[in-house]
Amino acid sequence: QVQLVESGGGLVQAGGSLRLSCATSGRTFSKYAMGWFRQAPGKEREFGSGISWSGAYTDYIDSVNGRFTISRDNAKNTVYLEMSSLKPEDTAVYYCAMDLTLLRGGAPLRDHFGSWGQGTQVTVSS
Repeated sequence: QVQLVESGGGLVQAGGSLRLSCATSGRTFSKYAMGWFRQAPGKEREFGSGISWSGAYTDYIDSVNGRFTISRDNAKNTVYLEMSSLKPEDTAVYYCAMDLTLLRGGAPLRDHFGSWGQGTQVTVSS
């Protein structure tokens, strides 16, 4: 059974930076695309960024593109999200997730993730 554990959330002022980590176990991490999602208060969970199993492809929603960077270390079974120039509207619980398909070719599909972590809170004050 796969387990995903997020960490690195916290309270930061607008314009600041945070680095989230998601450690995984129970499945061959290096063979699955990974994604970061977020859920703001009163809103549905949304896709934020994704990275292919090889790391060759990344995908970002427009609102975070250029500010957030997703990366992975297959030797450590960990995916990261570097967040900079944070805005109050980035406040949310951030979740990592694993692709449902082994060795998916190309970029990850935004609506094809499962095996969620428990989430980590990111709060950006104005």
